[in-house]
Amino acid sequence: MDLVRGRPALARAAEAAMDQTPGIEEARVNPVTGRVLLRHDRTLSPRDVTQLLYRTIERALTHLRGSAANLVAHRSTTRPEGPGPAEHRSSPPQGIPEPRRHKDRSSAGRWLPKAFALGGALAAAVAGGPFLLKLLSRPLLTLGLATAATAGVVRKAWSRADQVRQQSGEDPPRGHALRRVIGSHKRKFGVAALLSGIAQLAEMALFALTPSIVLLVAKGGSATMAGLGVVGVSAQLATLAGAGALACLAMAGSGYAAGVAWRGLAQDVEDDWRTRTYAHIQQMAPADLESERVSRVNSVLSEDIGQLGTFVGSSMHDVVQLGTSLALLIPMFLLLAPQIAWVAFAPIPVVAWLSFRFHERAVAGTALAGEHRDRLNGRVTENLHAHPTIKSAATEEHEIARVGELNRKHSDISRSTGRSAALPPQILRLAGGSALVGTVLLGGRAVLRGELSTASFGPLIELPGIAMLRLSRLGNITDQYQRTLSALDRVENLHRLPVEPVTEGDPVPIQQVKGEVELRRVTFAYPGRSPVLRDTSLTFASGRTTAIVGTTGAGKTTVAKLLMRFRHPDQGRVLLDGTDVSSLALPDLRRAIGYVTQEPFLFDATIGENIRYGSFDASDEQLVAAARTAGADTFIDSLPDGYATQVGERGAALSGGQKQRIALARTILRDPPVIILDEATSAIDNETEATIQRALHIFKTGRTMVVIAHRLSTVQNADRIYVMGPGGLVAETGKHEELVARGGIYSSLWKLQVGEPALV
Repeated sequence: MDLVRGRPALARAAEAAMDQTPGIEEARVNPVTGRVLLRHDRTLSPRDVTQLLYRTIERALTHLRGSAANLVAHRSTTRPEGPGPAEHRSSPPQGIPEPRRHKDRSSAGRWLPKAFALGGALAAAVAGGPFLLKLLSRPLLTLGLATAATAGVVRKAWSRADQVRQQSGEDPPRGHALRRVIGSHKRKFGVAALLSGIAQLAEMALFALTPSIVLLVAKGGSATMAGLGVVGVSAQLATLAGAGALACLAMAGSGYAAGVAWRGLAQDVEDDWRTRTYAHIQQMAPADLESERVSRVNSVLSEDIGQLGTFVGSSMHDVVQLGTSLALLIPMFLLLAPQIAWVAFAPIPVVAWLSFRFHERAVAGTALAGEHRDRLNGRVTENLHAHPTIKSAATEEHEIARVGELNRKHSDISRSTGRSAALPPQILRLAGGSALVGTVLLGGRAVLRGELSTASFGPLIELPGIAMLRLSRLGNITDQYQRTLSALDRVENLHRLPVEPVTEGDPVPIQQVKGEVELRRVTFAYPGRSPVLRDTSLTFASGRTTAIVGTTGAGKTTVAKLLMRFRHPDQGRVLLDGTDVSSLALPDLRRAIGYVTQEPFLFDATIGENIRYGSFDASDEQLVAAARTAGADTFIDSLPDGYATQVGERGAALSGGQKQRIALARTILRDPPVIILDEATSAIDNETEATIQRALHIFKTGRTMVVIAHRLSTVQNADRIYVMGPGGLVAETGKHEELVARGGIYSSLWKLQVGEPALV
């Protein structure tokens, strides 16, 4: 970065700041070259890391500017008058831009206006108490003020969340996010929302009936119920108790059904998104998948899609219940007790503000605790992997001390976060309880004055507390919604990546493939690099073995990727039997080519299942014959479970040579007319190589073999050898004996590998 080049102080400050940034595990900043090396959490995308880097550099620069300004101010008060050495010493440190002059704002200066404003508001409230109470007695005015204040709180909180999203480089939401998340499951969403609403109505009905029963017993009867035909205290009590029991049953039954419905909908949403996303990934070109990083794609499939399900399964239930409680609370107070409606409406914006405020602090504390936990877990995991190294260096006490220190820091942060997290729920309960107390106090006085009937007052006592309890979850709901927007953005970005045209192109019946392959004046460059192939022409004769050797970076593996259409040439053509491979059906083309790499991938399955991969209908006899041809039958038969042996993750239970032979057997079982061996014998011993060479000698008859190798003993029996240099330049071509006798590049490489001195 140009910003830190030539500024050692800024580089050191940036390193220190990055080391304290959540998600960044290690940072190194070179003040000479300006280059930055970061090791970060795998869940962070390159765009996230870039944004973090620039913000951290800006903070470090601001800090250094402030330090320089303080240094200048301090020295200016102590330096002697007149020019001299002291004047030179008062200049800012080298590499730090001159700080801007600004007024020093003390803590008292910041809080004094707020204190005056709060005091003035309290004084105005005391002086104008009767007038305010008169205004508040107008329910529609109170409702409007509460609605406007709550909307302002929510809008401000959402604006802060959007700013955070924009600073992290995420695209702004494009609207109708919930509709995109739900997708085709709108009917299930409607059913789940209806059940949640019924459960909330039943709960509020139960809490409305409870104080009515108490008032009925205390008063000795209800004139309202008597007017409805229910006469007698016992009959009225039985009626209310029966209604309460029905409400309780409805609350439990609908609550259970709502929980099941939301969880089922969440699972359907996850399954749908994961299935479609994985299908899209499988159809992507290898080059596009490589540029996205496998770890990041895996994070989208697991964590981001899981976030969509979590939001639907939990937060949406809370949203519906919050909306239902407010939708019932407001009209009931307006209809039954409009004179005390302000008591129920006034706490709404306060509880909303407290909910957002406390949740923001909780998120910050949780993030800090999570950072220390990740450091502790990372150190423990690293030590477990490095156990032999620690033992051999006799550094057990050192590692115990390091882990103990990290554990102490994590414990201190967790305790502090726990104490902070215990306070907000109690304050929110206090706010909700104040609504209950206010309702009882003012409503009771209205009943005593005859302004409010007992029948109207009873059901309203508990309702504000229930609504405030639901409203206190607003901060968490908003946070989950913002997380869901971010997750949805990453998932949809993955869906916008192009896929391979698997349904296009001319069919290629494998029986009709002769296997003649040609690269005709091909030029290819990886993004941001110079061309690895420049006007390169190669021919691989049908039914013959052609080898490619050369230095690292000569484009040998790139040739294989172009043949498989993993990459596409910038210029020129790649031909199979005289037809451009870009015009052929992609699945047919790849079925006609067997590709064995230096590090073949084995699935966590049995040996037999790995050999059968891609030829799932092969018989046991064909399986054994392929293993025998590949020279793998000997070691397979020596295993206790034979072909049923589990190979472990990525074939961890097998040696490199055994994995190579299984991969070769897999290709032999497919029986393709063209085979590409890309450094397939470079990491195995001579005995295993000889076994594979014998297998290939049997199998290559009538097939086109393309052998890419560094080890020249692998290619000495090839019908033709290309010696490639930088830029895909063909330096030499011919058979092994011809190239050795020619005394060129190949001859020098051969003499070095067989131990003879090479001519300089």
